[in-house]
Amino acid sequence: MVFRKIFFAFALFFCSFTVFSQQKAILYGTITDEKGNGLEGAHVKVVQQPQIITSTNKSGKYKLEVPATREITIAFTHVSFSDKLLPFNLKPGENYEHSVSMKEKAHQYSEFEIKGQQEIPATMQKIDPKIVQYVPSASGHFEAILFSQPGVSSNNELSSQYSVRGGNFDENLVYVNGIQVYRPFLVRAGQQEGLSFINSDLVESILFSAGGFEAKYGDKMSSVLDITYKEPTKFAGSVSGSLLGAAVHVEDASKDYRFTQIHGLRYHTNQYVLGALETTGSYKPAFTDYQGYFTYDISDELELGFLANFSQNKYNFIPETQQTDFGNINQALRLTVYFDGQEVDKFTTYFGAFTANYRPTHNMSYQFTTSAFKTSEEETFDILGQYWLDELERDLGDDEFGEVAFNRGVGSYLHHARNYLDALVYNAEIKGQNFDKNNTLLWGLKYQYEDIQDELSEWKLLDSAGYSLPNRSDSVGYIIPSLQPEQTIELSEVHKSQNHIQSNRISGYIQENLQFYLADTSKITLTGGTRFNYWSFNRQLLFSPRATISFQPKKLPNTSFRFASGYYQQPPFYREMRDLNGNINTDIKAQTSIHFVLGSDYFFKAWGRPFKYTAEGYYKILENLIPYELDNVRIRYYATNNSKGDAMGVDMKVHGEFVKGVDSWASLSVMRIREDIVDDYYYEYYNASGEKIISGFTFDQVATDSVKFEPGYIPRPTDQRVNFGLFFQDYIPKNPNFKMHLNLLYGTGLPFGPPSFERYKDTLRIPPYRRVDIGFSAQLLSEKKKLRDKNPFRFLKSIWASLEVFNLLEIDNTISYIWIKDVTNRQYAVPNHLTSRRINAKLIFRF
Repeated sequence: MVFRKIFFAFALFFCSFTVFSQQKAILYGTITDEKGNGLEGAHVKVVQQPQIITSTNKSGKYKLEVPATREITIAFTHVSFSDKLLPFNLKPGENYEHSVSMKEKAHQYSEFEIKGQQEIPATMQKIDPKIVQYVPSASGHFEAILFSQPGVSSNNELSSQYSVRGGNFDENLVYVNGIQVYRPFLVRAGQQEGLSFINSDLVESILFSAGGFEAKYGDKMSSVLDITYKEPTKFAGSVSGSLLGAAVHVEDASKDYRFTQIHGLRYHTNQYVLGALETTGSYKPAFTDYQGYFTYDISDELELGFLANFSQNKYNFIPETQQTDFGNINQALRLTVYFDGQEVDKFTTYFGAFTANYRPTHNMSYQFTTSAFKTSEEETFDILGQYWLDELERDLGDDEFGEVAFNRGVGSYLHHARNYLDALVYNAEIKGQNFDKNNTLLWGLKYQYEDIQDELSEWKLLDSAGYSLPNRSDSVGYIIPSLQPEQTIELSEVHKSQNHIQSNRISGYIQENLQFYLADTSKITLTGGTRFNYWSFNRQLLFSPRATISFQPKKLPNTSFRFASGYYQQPPFYREMRDLNGNINTDIKAQTSIHFVLGSDYFFKAWGRPFKYTAEGYYKILENLIPYELDNVRIRYYATNNSKGDAMGVDMKVHGEFVKGVDSWASLSVMRIREDIVDDYYYEYYNASGEKIISGFTFDQVATDSVKFEPGYIPRPTDQRVNFGLFFQDYIPKNPNFKMHLNLLYGTGLPFGPPSFERYKDTLRIPPYRRVDIGFSAQLLSEKKKLRDKNPFRFLKSIWASLEVFNLLEIDNTISYIWIKDVTNRQYAVPNHLTSRRINAKLIFRF
């Protein structure tokens, strides 16, 4: 009897619970601006029951459990956009999708209207990811869209690496869905690099800062790139192919939107582009990768996510010949090299990240992330080069003009490498966010474990006119064998080492964002916070306070001002620890950059269209710097904190509709970065006649006097004084389906010097980098066009065809130099030129 009562009570409770649960429905969708960009931080709530509320994520997605079987009003609100109130009456258990496009709040001015902007950090700029597909690029890398941004410079179209305000490639932070990603360790040239991590087909939003970024971002000295991947709402995908490779992506979501998935598969080969280099041979590059991002909503409060990546980059090269003409009208030279040997490189990467996002209330959220990164890199080559250095006929009236007049030297070199590196990086991180109308508190704590094994074996043998360089004493003239010196071959460079580093890092941050208004309704936003970082390898504890203030005056509503300052301390990663000979400095410390950034945004109208002008001036104090050499994309550190320096400059950008309906921009950057290596010096030697002794020039080489010099401040290897970037789009009048996309880059020359590893000599300048790429695209099929039921293309949303011309002006840009000697022991810097003109065809199918 008692059992029956218990069973009856349980059944009654279960039925009541079932009936109650059926009185609920799910409302979900995406909130976007007028351009289709997802809005983060928009609120969705039931007006009749304000406690039923949620907020959109970075992609603008929302999901809300609402009452069913009665009419309710849903309010869609955002601080920078006009509110929307919409009625709903859903059935019990129904999953209803409703996406909303919100109109930005407009401020009326005397002559024109400027729209409000989505709330993003003052020091970050938002870049439209849809433009990436239109940027003509010989590499096809996602990062090509950054090269024309203010403060960013790149002088290698084959690489995804970039320098920001004088920093090197290792000083840039890159995040995908809040997870830091890494660049390869052993890559020394752009053509080896392969695919960058970021897959442009999967990108939802792009945020970029060239300096003065917030405490929530990590411990690097120069910049941060924050990428968010899509969380799709329906089935879609794309297939693209060109002379440089192919890509496929597919995305989908379940009917109730609880499960989403997006996949990307890419194959890339730059064999066609490398055929335009001066060094001929058999290039066989093959770069492939797969990425997948999955999310699953266990409940309205808890979402799980998983990001997976596998990448394999192979680069095989058998060089044959190289012919390079260089010099000037006074001395025209030609280097001819015949090669034997080959290079075989392989870079394999595995990456996985699991995230759990928990939002117990609409104004509170937590994220737990754990990730693992593994890379296995192999760089092996034996290259024998036999060269002839000839002087060319300079007489314009001579029949042999431009031909070889006489030989200045012959020689050879043998370059050998067996370099292997394996790296494992594990980390676990928890982040929290509490926010209300005018205040946001953010915090985070992260643990990271690193295990790096490195085997370096590299040497170079030089031979000039039959003599090994450096040339040891020979046995000519010796009669007594016992007095003859030992005969050995001395290599010009030898680097051999084996290293195994295991270490732990703990870092964290706390940050608060405040927003308030003055009596005249002028808006002020204040962001302040600090980071800490501890590394077990050198037992160094760092604190990095950072702050930003932005001001939007009522009297100048189309203008905003900002100032940011803070400490940006970069603990060494493996590359910074290893010196030129491959040895590890166990006493290495973090480099420090103190930023002062003053900037302004001005919105205006020209030709009846909206424009934005941005200007920033900055000054950076650099301390505990680690000097380095830069060759192509390879950075070789001296592994000592014996340098200090500073950087200063101005960045400007105009962004808007130069042609109605399509975005374009132009940027100009002027800067200077320098360093003073505190313990460097050199001597100049003079002969008895008082002449300065110069090897290969001075007749009397016997030194009788010397003078000591301390170089003081010298330019850092990334001191590119002026950069100009232009991305311009146009279309045929009355037919916007046919477009033109032009990408123009100009950068003054970088410093370089002889291969003596004496930094004070690196004050020569590479010629300016000048590059113009142009693309022509045509939309062959659009969503608006309805096809017949039997048409094989009826399932496609769009078809795009494009034709790209790389290096339109066919300019020979220089990336590095080969140093050789003639019979007088005089050194010559022979330029290594980048790619010449190439034409690429591409097709994109979207479904």
